Amino acid sequence: MLKFYYAPWSRASGVLWLLEELGVSYETHHVDIRAEGGVPEEYRKIQPNKKVPAIEHDGTVITERAAITTYLADAFPEAGLAPPIGDPLRAPYLTTCVYCDSVIDPCVAARAHGLTYQSNDYSFGLFDDMVAYVERRLTENDFAAGDRFTAADTQLASAIGYTMNVLKVLPARPAFGAYLERIAGRPTYRRYQAKDQEAAMRIPHFQKMFPDGPPRL
Repeated sequence: MLKFYYAPWSRASGVLWLLEELGVSYETHHVDIRAEGGVPEEYRKIQPNKKVPAIEHDGTVITERAAITTYLADAFPEAGLAPPIGDPLRAPYLTTCVYCDSVIDPCVAARAHGLTYQSNDYSFGLFDDMVAYVERRLTENDFAAGDRFTAADTQLASAIGYTMNVLKVLPARPAFGAYLERIAGRPTYRRYQAKDQEAAMRIPHFQKMFPDGPPRL
């Protein structure tokens, strides 16, 4: 049994996409991270900071998006989404999975909240350095890890799509747009986006944020 702890338009969105890519059965547990009063304390038994995503696979709980991504892609190798050990793409694949969590997310959050700081003040470094690095990677490579789609793309593309098109924090660079166009041809990408948007627009927080209907992703 695979349980998925999820909130739409959050860091869990990329894991939703990954599960669709893997084609495995899973049970979704919605966690309203934006509810008044916050997430119930009981959820700390699953995720210590009451965040999403988290999964429970055959009784084992895995938290943190990079760990979940690598765990699931390795647990279901028949999907071919994880370069095996010894494959030259394994290193950039793992690097991208962790970079999404440890650099992109905090850089975007800091920029969205107007945080001013020096590069050495925080482990994740500067927003502009992050943007330049991701832009360079996607200019030199078609996908996150190189020349083929991997589970890392479910995390990088979902992060770029949301932070650029919904949050409007990530700048709209040609390399990012071209990357999303390459990704958009995947049926799983369109399916996950439809599921994620439908779930988001049932939440009062997003209904107030987008009174005229959902944004174009």
